[in-house]
Amino acid sequence: METSADIERREAADAEAAVGSIPPAATTPIEQERRARRAFPHPLTILLIVMLLVWVAVLFVPSGQYEVDDEGYPIAGSFQQIESPLTFPERVGDLLLAPINGLYGVVDEDTGQIGPFNSGAMFGAVQVFVFILTIGGFMTVVFTTGALDLGIAHLAHRFRASGTALIVALSVLFALLGSVMSWSDETLGMYPLIIPLMLALGYDRMVALAVVFVAPSAGIIGSTVNPFKIGIGSDAADISLGDGIGLRLLLLVLVTGAMIVYTVRYANRVRQTPARSLVPITPEDAALAKQGARDDLEQLTARHKIVLGLVAFTFLLLTFSIIPWGSILKSTAADPYTHETVVGAFSWELGWWLPELSVLFCVMAIVVGMVARLGEPATARAFVKGVVDFTGPAILVAVARGVAVILYNTKTIDTVLFSMEGLVEGTSSLIFVTVLSVVTVPLAFLVGAASAGNALVMPILAPLGDFAGVDRALVVTAFNAIGSWIGNVLPTNAILMAGLGIASVGFNQYLKFMMPLMGIWLVIQLAVFAIGVL
Repeated sequence: METSADIERREAADAEAAVGSIPPAATTPIEQERRARRAFPHPLTILLIVMLLVWVAVLFVPSGQYEVDDEGYPIAGSFQQIESPLTFPERVGDLLLAPINGLYGVVDEDTGQIGPFNSGAMFGAVQVFVFILTIGGFMTVVFTTGALDLGIAHLAHRFRASGTALIVALSVLFALLGSVMSWSDETLGMYPLIIPLMLALGYDRMVALAVVFVAPSAGIIGSTVNPFKIGIGSDAADISLGDGIGLRLLLLVLVTGAMIVYTVRYANRVRQTPARSLVPITPEDAALAKQGARDDLEQLTARHKIVLGLVAFTFLLLTFSIIPWGSILKSTAADPYTHETVVGAFSWELGWWLPELSVLFCVMAIVVGMVARLGEPATARAFVKGVVDFTGPAILVAVARGVAVILYNTKTIDTVLFSMEGLVEGTSSLIFVTVLSVVTVPLAFLVGAASAGNALVMPILAPLGDFAGVDRALVVTAFNAIGSWIGNVLPTNAILMAGLGIASVGFNQYLKFMMPLMGIWLVIQLAVFAIGVL
């Protein structure tokens, strides 16, 4: 018969096996201090440094603006320098208010200035901020039921011999979503699902990050009928959404294929040798991996299955509700702010966006709590805990958005665009595409390659392509691809920084993983652009 001492020895052995090859934690204050000095800066620190550097840089950039046409697009050749709209003390105040304006700043209808008390369109990222918090609340309620942990363990057990197939399938799915509808903000809800699954399969958090963030990024680089990037860019360039789609399909296949091969190689290497992981494996991560390898898993009860069905329903409804079906299937316009189909919407389209999705997560958290019989106090406590846990990533979104506020309020974006216009003007076709790829990098940092960036840049750059003999569709494709490509390593990418925070992956660790893939993607893009010129 097993004694208490035997039980203690067996449990200690099991705990040691669960930790496996995890490096020992720093136990002395001196060692902890030494590790802290070597640590890479926190993402919030990086963003604040970038914000300060941008603020200093624009002190030396003159203000200017283009004239705009009736649709609000800038007119090529109409740039003029103007007096700075802000005095130096006002610039200091603008810097201090930048994170606040990044959260709920409003664009003044008359002056174009962004401030918290203006009247006009919302510029801040408050919608994303609240969306992230509700994701945290909902998922914490779900995990409190125990159904998702057990369901993930069963799924990992089923796919333990074919984890590669699961990585490929999820990557292809997310890449397709990125290609047709810019699957970016929505990815934040996927981390609490994918991270435990990948850990249970014996991978690490970097693999989960690659599937959730990098795969959609590959799809966005190869955007095909994406109404928010290619659609708006094509409209601003005065071409149709279908122009250049063959080249974009080729780009999509190549960059997605490269991403999958790269990620699978890394994932298999980590699974075979955990010490080669770029992200330190914690005891909790190792315990999940051990649970996924068990053969004696507890059976899922009917209540567990209902909770899992509700989780699946929530994310399926999320995906269906935000897709502008009419815009994609009929090649019509979609509103860049609400994501609704503007012309030709189907009667069954829901036209939801972040406000509706935030409500969805709140409502479903209550439903899950009721079905699992958690009770009102436990459900409320779990939801609040999730909101608190996800506040850090949500704050990063607001601060990242604040960097753009500085550029808009100082009226320096048009000045930068004008300087880029001078670089590409009058070049040959191949040189034009090469120079365009280079100038897209700073433009993507300053204005992004999403809806606003395409609307601002395409009316200027697309006509210049005519003089170089470059098809306007290639200009749209190149700007979107390179701009989306560089966005994968910019600390001002709010969705990236929020994802790193949720996944507990350091920015430096992420860069070590991404930089080789960035090089591969760049070679693929330049080769595809060269094909487009021929």
